[in-house]
Amino acid sequence: MKPVEQYFLEQKEPYQSIMLYVRNVILRTIPEVIERYSYRIPFYNIGKKPMLYLNILKGTDYVDVAFVHGVVFEEDFPMLKNDNNRQQVRSIQLKRIEDLDEQKFVTLLKRAALQTEANKRSWFLDQS
Repeated sequence: MKPVEQYFLEQKEPYQSIMLYVRNVILRTIPEVIERYSYRIPFYNIGKKPMLYLNILKGTDYVDVAFVHGVVFEEDFPMLKNDNNRQQVRSIQLKRIEDLDEQKFVTLLKRAALQTEANKRSWFLDQS
């Protein structure tokens, strides 16, 4: 079993179901995405560049679906939050599967994949 699969199986409910659902949408929507286990959490990359990751932040009661370049999308996708005062990462916070608008999430995934692919650097946005 891959480390990322083991990670999902070790999660308590409802986090496990939420993460598996989000994972399924990601893998279905972006077939070229590379799923990897890094920093002890699941990452989804376009090539070698991280696009998003899934996490359960200590002291919270939600799954953090964090987009590495989320700041670029927050105007068009108000579901993206910056509750942790992160410079460019923005996230969707899911307490239940039903909290995710799958259609908007798919649109966001497609835009994020294009942004990640176009960006020259992995973690930082290219300066205009």
